[in-house]
Amino acid sequence: MTLLDVAHDNGLSGSSRLHDLLISIERMTIGEFKSGGVSLAINYCFADSQFGKIIIASTHRGICHIHFEENEAKALNGLKSRFPKASYDQVNDKFQQEALLFFKGDWCQQDQIKLHLAATEFQIKVWESLLKIPMGMLSTYSGIAHNIGKPRAFRAVGTAIGNNPIAFIIPCHRVIQNNGKIGQYMWGSEKKAAIIGWEIAKTK
Repeated sequence: MTLLDVAHDNGLSGSSRLHDLLISIERMTIGEFKSGGVSLAINYCFADSQFGKIIIASTHRGICHIHFEENEAKALNGLKSRFPKASYDQVNDKFQQEALLFFKGDWCQQDQIKLHLAATEFQIKVWESLLKIPMGMLSTYSGIAHNIGKPRAFRAVGTAIGNNPIAFIIPCHRVIQNNGKIGQYMWGSEKKAAIIGWEIAKTK
């Protein structure tokens, strides 16, 4: 089944609404992320996806980090640089298992994916707007700025999108330049183009 099929079978108007319902975002407290994560116990694991190897990490509240990275040592160092004072355990927990199902496109019986993110209110607003872009569709930085009621803040929107810590699930890859060019992507423009192509094929 395509994502659109699943949405229609569940009585929803479109794939964007299904995506929106599948993801919940909780913002970390200021103390949790400004302290370097001193109070956080973080589980992490490595996994293969259709777009390359990923590291996925979670707190007791939800997924806090998903990045594409082939080198496991480099991937772990990148995670630890975000939360240098947290404690770490290489464990594949339920939060991670639900998120990995999302990578497989197995959304028919998908439980809600919980994200626990270190972010400003503005970043959360931008990332929530990304969740509303239908799979197989694209938006622009200025389009997202308009959607969040900050039409002049497209540069700040671009920065927030560039700081998205959750690869693929928060679909920053669906945002392109106004001129139609793919634009930048934390994990490379080739990977961005591959994900966009895969999603377009998935919705047909």
